[in-house]
Amino acid sequence: MSKSAITRLFAGAVVALVVGVLIALVTVVGALAGGVVTLGGPAVVTVDGGAIPGTVGWLIVASLAMAGGALAAIVSWIGALMNTVQLEDKTWFLALVVLGLASFGWVAMAACILAGPDATSPSPRRPGVAASPGA
Repeated sequence: MSKSAITRLFAGAVVALVVGVLIALVTVVGALAGGVVTLGGPAVVTVDGGAIPGTVGWLIVASLAMAGGALAAIVSWIGALMNTVQLEDKTWFLALVVLGLASFGWVAMAACILAGPDATSPSPRRPGVAASPGA
């Protein structure tokens, strides 16, 4: 997977996650403000059963957006691992593996996208160095 494909996939994942969180936040705030769920009074929590289906529907949409974003982020991380394992220097690969398994994969992915190498692009030759036969 090329670095540009990884970048697009990771950016889409971030957008999907943000949209999902915003939809969930707006839904919960709207439910509280609209009286779907009332906190306090004689009953600690009162729920308006007629408005629940719409609220639950939007929460399902939000959870699907977040799940899609999480899946896209995992796929982009695996793509970045497959890209960097092809490099001679394994520093980027190890950083992606360690930070990803330590739940800091988004930090490693952001660094890889901003400054990481691309194993699928042809490496530039240094001036004065002859190409090896067969290359």
